[in-house]
Amino acid sequence: MNTVFQPNSKNVSDAAVSEVSFFEKHEFAIRRIHSLLGLVPLGAYMCVHLATNASLLNGVATFQRAVFLIHSLGSVLPLVEWGFIFLPLLFHAILGVWIIYTGKTNSSQYRFTANKRYTWQRWTGMIAFLFLMVHVLHLHGWFHAEPWLALMEPLGLAGFKPYNAASTLIMQMDGFIWPTFYLLGVLATIYHLANGIWTAGITWGLWISPQAQERATKLCVAFGLVLTVLGTGAWWAAVSPSVEEAKEARMIEDEMYEANLKGGLVYENDEKRIPADKVLGESHDASADDESQDSADAQAMLLP
Repeated sequence: MNTVFQPNSKNVSDAAVSEVSFFEKHEFAIRRIHSLLGLVPLGAYMCVHLATNASLLNGVATFQRAVFLIHSLGSVLPLVEWGFIFLPLLFHAILGVWIIYTGKTNSSQYRFTANKRYTWQRWTGMIAFLFLMVHVLHLHGWFHAEPWLALMEPLGLAGFKPYNAASTLIMQMDGFIWPTFYLLGVLATIYHLANGIWTAGITWGLWISPQAQERATKLCVAFGLVLTVLGTGAWWAAVSPSVEEAKEARMIEDEMYEANLKGGLVYENDEKRIPADKVLGESHDASADDESQDSADAQAMLLP
């Protein structure tokens, strides 16, 4: 008699389970962590960061004072950045790329607004990730070790100095390429956050009904418009000043630095400052110093 082999159902189920990836086993929790990190801390930090940069519209002293406060954390700052910005960003971005790679879009077959928004969310996510990685290399103010500077500065990167915040920012945004890159990057990131809030609400079950989703859409559009005004204001504050204004900003920054140094509110660190001749050139004379002193004294130079 011929016997028919019947596979053990237990062995089959165990093999099937073993083939399930870690992501598939924990997809529910991982997707929610991904969604949550996009809002807190990344979305919240983005709002604060844009507001800080937009403070340059109120003058060099306001912006420099905000940067002083951030960098007053000293050696704790890298821990804060890695714990609340860089690591969450990498997790959110890498998982987002995986979701894009494994997901399927039907926007070409079904041209509904929600389908288009899903496609735009994917594209703006990739643009935002590229933008933020370049932004860290270009204007991040912490990596000031000499080997890093020797590698990055010839490439036109790592040019931001926190003790000369406005002047170095203006210098780095000179020309056409960088301003265009930053405007597109900021707008893509704003859309990704505003639309991401809408999709996160669905992920977390906050707005499921059509009526609730319509109200959420209006809320997210309003939030996106406010953030767009803030972001373009921050962008304009960096790209609109002239070279002469950068020189004036440098003199105000130096006066603020000296005042805060004497008050014990900052520590002397030449690596975080830019040599005067890179901004001021031959125009740095005594009369200019007198004018900068009057300008700086007229503003609140000391940290609160």
